[in-house]
Amino acid sequence: MKLVIVSGLSGSGKSIALETLEDCGYYCIDNLPVALLESFVRQAMLTDQGTFQKTALGIDARNQSASLSQFPATRAMVAASGIDCELLFLQAEPFALLKRFSETRRKHPLTDATHSLSEAIELEWQLLEPVSQQADLLLDTTYTNVHQLRQLIRDRVGAREKRLMSLYFQSFGFKNGIPLDTDFVFDARCLPNPHWEPALRSKTGKDSEVIEFLSKNQDVCEYQDYLTSFLEKWVPRFEAENRSYLTIAVGCTGGQHRSVYLIEQLARHFRASPYDILVRHRELG
Repeated sequence: MKLVIVSGLSGSGKSIALETLEDCGYYCIDNLPVALLESFVRQAMLTDQGTFQKTALGIDARNQSASLSQFPATRAMVAASGIDCELLFLQAEPFALLKRFSETRRKHPLTDATHSLSEAIELEWQLLEPVSQQADLLLDTTYTNVHQLRQLIRDRVGAREKRLMSLYFQSFGFKNGIPLDTDFVFDARCLPNPHWEPALRSKTGKDSEVIEFLSKNQDVCEYQDYLTSFLEKWVPRFEAENRSYLTIAVGCTGGQHRSVYLIEQLARHFRASPYDILVRHRELG
């Protein structure tokens, strides 16, 4: 049996995550009180395994703070019951959340006469800290649109095979910020930049001309070999610790050439491994 607990900040995409999991065949319940989680598992999931074979529950700051503080102990109980339980936590930078609430004109669940929107966002972070620290998969949606988030949820949770570790390779541009939902971040800005070659400026690291330019450079080849050797050594160590997800990000200045090339090469190499390989180029949309 599979249980995915979806939590995170208001405005970060929790509803979209639950809707996507429902499309993937999960039985979904939103805003379940933490105090009822143990009862739900024992009285529903374990007694009607056909209906609740794949279940997703939304838990967020609408719970009382006392209940949220008990979440780690409650989750340990779920694990002890033998259910395969994973926690997905969604977050976004405050400026992105402020923009989203402003655009949709929705009310933050923690705003009131004494808390402004920015104060409510900060309070929510504090309330959800016991939950976020338990996360198996952390997704930062600051620079992710609705369609990209749906695809991320489908790839990383909805369609993932049981017990198959997922390696998520992502390229990005430092000029747009470092992705916060990353286990390893590597900086490729020291490598030759195809941007300064007029014929290559409009192309990407997936185009043959850029691939040829980079693959012939000794520094690029050594950097790629280093990344490959590093991951080959340490990824199995994380797998041995029962990690379900591992995210590897490579960044360059704009996220168009060097980082894209390296991520493509790493993904191609590790597709021969037993891991579930996923690729995203953040700046390529």
